[in-house]
Amino acid sequence: MSRIGKKPIDVPASVKVSIDTKANAIHVEGPKGKLEYSWHTFVSVSWNEDEKKIICSIPEDMLGNRKVRAQWGTTRARIQNMITGVVDGYSKRMEIIGVGWNAKPLGKQIQLNIGFCHPVNMTPPPGVEFAIEKTFITITGIDKHLVGQFAANIRANRPPEPYKGKGIRYVGEYVIRKQGKVFGA
Repeated sequence: MSRIGKKPIDVPASVKVSIDTKANAIHVEGPKGKLEYSWHTFVSVSWNEDEKKIICSIPEDMLGNRKVRAQWGTTRARIQNMITGVVDGYSKRMEIIGVGWNAKPLGKQIQLNIGFCHPVNMTPPPGVEFAIEKTFITITGIDKHLVGQFAANIRANRPPEPYKGKGIRYVGEYVIRKQGKVFGA
């Protein structure tokens, strides 16, 4: 049985929830915006208006199916992330480490100068915003998946390397450093 899937989801008073059981879709609207999600056909999602809780479940005969149980937990986690996103939002903070490396806004794009012969321009997906202060980039939005994916795309341009530690890394990320060549041993 899914430990995550069987937990009910508490819905704050500031969030409006509507569930379309025929299309297997949920719409969540809160102070920061609107999100929607379509779930797997084996999972059923019900909304208890009195207790302000969302409950995800699967049929009893499907408890032995590993993929269905995984979808059950995933559906519950995605709905919980949607509710957290429309109330609080999500953010990722990144740091650029390298001599002369920086980032600057270029209209709605972010321009990265990270040691290539050309600048790298990246456009955030709709609903994702960024802020730049010196060598730090903060990515914010209401959709956890989009925020994390855009941060991963930025990091993929120059992941931190283990010898000098140069690259783009998440704040708080620990990079294991390697010893360089030793001569005269």
